[in-house]
Formats: sequence, C-alpha cells, structure tokens
Amino acid sequence: MPCTRKNVFAISALASIEMPKSLFERHKWLYLLRSRTKGHGMTGEVPGYMKSIRRAANLKKPKTMLIKTAEFVKSCPGLASCPCSEKPEYAFIGRSNVGKSSLINMISARKGLAMTSSKPGKTLLINYFDINNSWYLVDLPGYGFASVDKDTRARLKRMIEEYTVGRMQLTNLFVLLDCRLEPQKNDLDFINFLGGHEVPFSLVFTKTDKISKSKLAANIAHYKEVLSGQWEWLPPIFATSSETKEGRDELLSYIEQINNSIENQE
Repeated sequence: MPCTRKNVFAISALASIEMPKSLFERHKWLYLLRSRTKGHGMTGEVPGYMKSIRRAANLKKPKTMLIKTAEFVKSCPGLASCPCSEKPEYAFIGRSNVGKSSLINMISARKGLAMTSSKPGKTLLINYFDINNSWYLVDLPGYGFASVDKDTRARLKRMIEEYTVGRMQLTNLFVLLDCRLEPQKNDLDFINFLGGHEVPFSLVFTKTDKISKSKLAANIAHYKEVLSGQWEWLPPIFATSSETKEGRDELLSYIEQINNSIENQE
C-alpha cells in the first residue's frame, strides 16, 4: 500500500490504538483515523482503507529505538527544495523559547545536532536530519517569530503552512508546548489550523523539570479541558524534559511503532 497522506493518518492512528496496557493505551483517541474537530467540517467516517491497515495491527510495542546515526542533511528555504525521498518525516515545531533545539538534541542523543541559541527563534529554514538512515527528523521554524521583520514573518508563516499541509512524507508533527504556561492563543490557533487541514500531529509538553509533578498534571489537565471545547478527540500527549530526558523513550517508541506499521504496508 503506498504511503500516501491518508494512509499515514491511518497508520499513525493504528500505532495509537493497537497497544493495550502500554504507552499507546492512552492514545486510543482515533484522531488520525476519524480526524474531526467541532466546527471544522471533518466528517469522522471510518475510511475504507483502514480495513487493510487494521490487518497489520497485531504488532507488539517495540523496544525503545536505538539511535545509531544522526546526521545533518540539508537546510531548505521552502517546500520545493525538500529532499526527494520516501522516508517518513517527523517534524518538530513550537513557539520561540519552547526548547525545541534542546529537545531534538536530547531525542537524537547528539548534543550539537540542532543549534541552540541564547536568542530564541533563530531557526529560519526547514532543517533535515537523517536518523538511522531510515527516517528524517525535521526541525521547523517556530511560529512565534521572535524578533523578525514583517517580510520574514510572512515568509516563515508561508513556509510552515506549505510544509505541514503539502509535504506528503510528513508522518507526524510534534507540536511543542511549554508546560509552565497557560494555553496560548497562537498555540491553539496553530493546533486548529492543523486539524482543519488533517495534518497528523501530537502534543509535546516541554521543560517538565521546571515545575512539580502535581503542577504538571494540573496544567496538562487544564490544557485538555481547553482543547475539549474545540476537539472531540484529543491527540497523543507527551511530557518531556531535555534536562532529565523524561519522555525520550516514549517519543522514540511512538516513532518506531509508526515506522513498523508503515513497513508492514509495503
């Protein structure tokens, strides 16, 4: 079965649904399968192609992926210059100062893979990294647009929208959120934009080492409550810390499960 955007939706949902008593138990949300938001015009019917994909559902939870190689590939100024490849792509995006570069370095176990800066919002291109010669980790510009001029802000907005909507190899977009903050309007607007365009995504709360576990639980619960006002199904949610490496195994296992599901369709 070709790895089209629709099939990627279903495969990503499969990874979430078919893992009882595991990480994926909490992902039985059917968002990527039924991808529907209130007022966004999505139908919610179970598509026919899910029948064949369900036959590959008897997969066990994989061991945490071992990162053997992580190499920079290229920086792209737009969708047209992205690599010509069938490798699945897992992209990371968030507002300025959300800790994106640090999280990417933590996931890849390569301290300097993504450049960190004392001045947030410095990612201005689509940066590709090849992981284990099997999938791409994609570092996207943030949508907070720190201190950039009006023309650059418009260019970045167009770049992000073109990639997230038009890149068929995009298998999952990880949207990073600072766990210490109240739900921010630009985060919620971006999440609704993704839903409106049927972009498969997950939410990743960052900097969990900065607050207590009880405060973290309360903040995530509040975020879910806010999202429930717009969404009938909530996406997968991860809690992470680049300092303590919390959430690394869960993120890599999630990616590995989706990759395994894709391979079973080929």
